Amino acid sequence: MNEIHEGGCSCGAVRYCTRGIPQRTGVCHCRYCQTRTGSAFGISVYFDASQVDILSGDLADYSFTTESGRNFTTRFCKICGTTLFWSLDLFEGAIAIAGGTFDPPTFWYDVDREVFTRSQAPFVSLSVSHSHETTQAYAPKRPESHWLRTSQDE
Repeated sequence: MNEIHEGGCSCGAVRYCTRGIPQRTGVCHCRYCQTRTGSAFGISVYFDASQVDILSGDLADYSFTTESGRNFTTRFCKICGTTLFWSLDLFEGAIAIAGGTFDPPTFWYDVDREVFTRSQAPFVSLSVSHSHETTQAYAPKRPESHWLRTSQDE
């Protein structure tokens, strides 16, 4: 069966469609996802780029280099600013879709993993089969102290 799911941004200008099942899904508690979403975590639903079509709307890109020296590019609606997609050098050829942007039933996919639990908000408790403090690919190029708060910072 070739599953088809649609979604879009808050204002409706950007619409997309996915075909098939995701390569992987997960919850990420890293500081990038926390600041990108303005929330405690991000939900990533990864598809091969060939499985995703942008049906309408204009997107803007923002790229930066992660602590591990990899490129991270987010794509968001030029009108309302909703982040819909991102890509990481780590998963070449894949597009991550913000899990909450799918049309209802929004959370149709299974989430079986969470990463960067070391920066997980204390009020978040998930039931997933794989939970990791960081990721296998995490290899910071500089000290992490600017990301991690201590009681001295308060």
